[in-house]
Amino acid sequence: MNLYQLRYFSLLAKTGHFRKTAEQLCITQPSLSHSISLLEQELGGTLFEKQGRRSVLTPKGSQFLKYVEKSLDVLDEEILNMRHIAMGAGVIELGFLRTLGVGFLPEMAHRFLEEQKEKTIQFKFHTGITASLLEGLKDEKYDIVFCTKRENEPDIHFIPVSKQDLVVIAPKNHPLSGHESTNLKELAPYPQIYFSQASGLRGIVDNLFQKIQVKPQIAYEIDEDIVIAGFVSKGFGVAVVPYMTDLLRMDVKIIQISYPDWERKFYMAALKTHHMTPVVKNFYDYVTTNYGIL
Repeated sequence: MNLYQLRYFSLLAKTGHFRKTAEQLCITQPSLSHSISLLEQELGGTLFEKQGRRSVLTPKGSQFLKYVEKSLDVLDEEILNMRHIAMGAGVIELGFLRTLGVGFLPEMAHRFLEEQKEKTIQFKFHTGITASLLEGLKDEKYDIVFCTKRENEPDIHFIPVSKQDLVVIAPKNHPLSGHESTNLKELAPYPQIYFSQASGLRGIVDNLFQKIQVKPQIAYEIDEDIVIAGFVSKGFGVAVVPYMTDLLRMDVKIIQISYPDWERKFYMAALKTHHMTPVVKNFYDYVTTNYGIL
């Protein structure tokens, strides 16, 4: 049994005539008859019977047709889908840090779709922290993720695509709230809301304090920057976080860091060994060309 036999059988069931079916298939009538005969032999029963000039399905043929049509529908749909994928259509599973979902990533995705209007492309968006995003990437839940860089990830290729400054935030009534800028050493006496070990920023902030030989007073550890800012606004402590426009709407004082200098980089991350579909490769190349930074 092969695909040609199933298609011949399906069309013959519709036309009811061997000659018409053979003409539509552009094959000879004896070839069609031979193909149907082989199919009947394999199934162990007659699929068609003569009624006047027509060839109509036997009860066994009618039963078999139901399964053949379902199978051909599924197969044809997948063939069409694969053709669309080959032409650059399809789904992109994209993971990213929430802070990138405010402006950077929606703008990037919008511009990409504008350039690919003739193709049917769908993004599926997922948010998380760097640790969970990279684990999802390695588990192949995501095609590409946007996050901070984590060391000792030899299977992942990181491309820098955006920058973000770090700032100090403090409650409005805090002693530091009168400052427009500060040396991080001035944070030494105060309890801090700190990034947890799971955050990609933990190592960065640790390095900043090591550079100035200050051991921060860690009062609480939290995964996400926006949640840290919420606790700072309620007086739980001060914090070093990436600058984001959300801070302007919160009850915190934003203080620039005069020393040490630092900026946070965001990266597009993809598995080195993961096979990219044409649409994912197209997006990956688009981001690399238009957003890649030194």
